[in-house]
Amino acid sequence: MDIKGRVASINISENKGTVKTPVTKGILKEEHGLVGDAHAGNWHRQISLIDIESIKVMQEKGFGVEIGNFAENITTEGIDLTTLKIGDQLQIGSCLIEITQIGKECHTKCEIHRKVGACIMPKKGIFARVLKGGEIENGADIYLVSGDVND
Repeated sequence: MDIKGRVASINISENKGTVKTPVTKGILKEEHGLVGDAHAGNWHRQISLIDIESIKVMQEKGFGVEIGNFAENITTEGIDLTTLKIGDQLQIGSCLIEITQIGKECHTKCEIHRKVGACIMPKKGIFARVLKGGEIENGADIYLVSGDVND
């Protein structure tokens, strides 16, 4: 199994539609999501991921954005999330997640849009459900365990 990337940041918030706060560790709970996060629950968008490379592009364009500003639970590094497909599975540490949605319609005038002025979630964000839970931490390796992503 080749390393495809790593966890740059784990982020949580108590309320939906708000920026998330980085934490050093988190618990992914099977069929629930990231423990302590507002988006966790028994549905198909238990956790969200966005890559730090996309955040850096926004920073270079002059937007004052930081990790967690797009309400992502996991900020990745070194993996092109846009190459993933629904049904692909990623191993993060000892946890296993399955991609369930690519992008999303942005909320109008939510805190993120007001703060950032633009959103990359519709094209760059992905959502997943937790198949196997456990602890994750910043720096954890991310592996593609199923799917046919072209490198």
